[in-house]
Amino acid sequence: MILKFDDFEINAVHNGDAWKLCNFMIVNTDRLKRYFPGTLAQNLNPTLSQLFVEEKLKKIQNKEEFLFTIKHSETRELAGVIYIKELDWDKKQGEFAYCISYTFKGRGLTSKAIKELSKYAFNDLGLETLQIIAHKDNLPSVNVALNTKFTWQKTLKNEFTPTGEQPLDMELYELHRPSRF
Repeated sequence: MILKFDDFEINAVHNGDAWKLCNFMIVNTDRLKRYFPGTLAQNLNPTLSQLFVEEKLKKIQNKEEFLFTIKHSETRELAGVIYIKELDWDKKQGEFAYCISYTFKGRGLTSKAIKELSKYAFNDLGLETLQIIAHKDNLPSVNVALNTKFTWQKTLKNEFTPTGEQPLDMELYELHRPSRF
């Protein structure tokens, strides 16, 4: 599956992505360590990244979780990653989690990718509700939710505990499948 927008494309992660994922994680460690500590820890060297990709491919095959890459179409540089996770097939619900490289921040790429992947999640996966959970101080993530028509639902008390920190309250945003998408 390839979704395209501007000079970028979204693909499901594949075996050839391990090196790029490792490089992406190392270069963006400071951006990822608070909200993506598990993903970061699983991609600290190329061998770990290959194991990570293999695990994600199994999860995609089993429809347990989907990991997508955002790459520049011409240079093939990895600009970001987006998960559709916490899938509940009975409720037809999933959650987005995303991160963008510092070299691509502030360009609206994540919002454009979430718009495209929302269509995919509704039309191809059959989901009815998509969620974004963000800390109120993580303004870029909150802005992605708002820019993509997700609406604030509630504050989730002690929802997430970053490594070495106290639990954080997180904000829940949702987007429901429109009658026409």
